[in-house]
Amino acid sequence: MQELSVLILGSGPNVLESRAWSSHPFDKIVAINNAWAVREDWDDLIYPYDFPEKRRPICVQPHQRFITQKDFVPIQNDYGGFLYAGGTMAFTAGYWALGHYKPAHIAFLGCDMHYPKTAQTHFYGKGEADPLRKDISLQSLEAKANRLYVHAAKEGCQLTNLSTGPSRLTFPRMTVEKSLPDPLKVDNRRVLCAQEREAELHYVTPSGRYWEEADKFDPTQIAALDQLWLQAVLV
Repeated sequence: MQELSVLILGSGPNVLESRAWSSHPFDKIVAINNAWAVREDWDDLIYPYDFPEKRRPICVQPHQRFITQKDFVPIQNDYGGFLYAGGTMAFTAGYWALGHYKPAHIAFLGCDMHYPKTAQTHFYGKGEADPLRKDISLQSLEAKANRLYVHAAKEGCQLTNLSTGPSRLTFPRMTVEKSLPDPLKVDNRRVLCAQEREAELHYVTPSGRYWEEADKFDPTQIAALDQLWLQAVLV
């Protein structure tokens, strides 16, 4: 059985580095939102329901497809849902790729969720800092990154970050030319505590639209849960 390697491209300025690659080790490339414009050889374009049609590619190759909420919501629910996973597309793409492809490796580039006030924030210029919006599921991006890392590790998948600059992702760093780095250590006791707490809270929204039921969820409980996930991975 082939061990797939997946690349996820976001809209951070450094995603343009991938244009200079003469070759790469990835079997599949998943582009988030506008990142389809970075490389022509993407396989999947994943975007939310409100991504404007005018910003989607007009011409696509036979191997290319659009991944929408009908595709990623069921997979996200398999991993506990958006409220626990973090309602922004970098994490949604990670869980979708993990559940759909069952890969051995997922690398991220341009998904740092770092938005300096005086510098370019996206490869196409200034963009909306979606992960920094006031949202109950995004109180700690690092906690959500740890959670994704743990779920991937449980399935034998290594997550890495190809970026070299500041990043909210907690994954090991690597370069496209080098082999996989050593995995991070996971505190299984903390993981069990976090998963048991998720089950107790039962903050589940099958539709994926957790914001429509915001009054049902306690931000302080999510913050406490985040603390467990922050301690679950030894960075």
